[in-house]
Amino acid sequence: MKALKRSAGLVVLRRFGDQWHCLVLRAYRNWDLPKGLPEPEEGPLPAAVRETREETGLSMLELRWGEDYRETEPYANGKIARFYLALSPSGDVSLPISAELGRPEHHEFRWVTFAEARKLLPSRFVPILEWAQSTVGTSR
Repeated sequence: MKALKRSAGLVVLRRFGDQWHCLVLRAYRNWDLPKGLPEPEEGPLPAAVRETREETGLSMLELRWGEDYRETEPYANGKIARFYLALSPSGDVSLPISAELGRPEHHEFRWVTFAEARKLLPSRFVPILEWAQSTVGTSR
């Protein structure tokens, strides 16, 4: 049996006015959340924070909602993605050049409402978005 590939990422949240928005990233035609594979001996949460920093340039991330997480159902040859929630109170998103690729990993980013994220992201993310939305609720 093939081992599952587990990636880790963050649902990065920021308030604009009275609405929560989450950060989505586009590579070619595919929208995604910041995530990646843990390094050897690296836990999922540190990997999620590192990957988000590498892919977005955001370093001021607060784990306001703790270390709770949700995982996607297996997809694409058994991959599973684990997501934590993080608040990004400030800072500009950038799309840094990946050392491995020699170009940014993503082509575009957007801060979108949960409803907009549901339209852009693959369906495997819907339970993650629903969990994130119910967790943050109307918190400030």
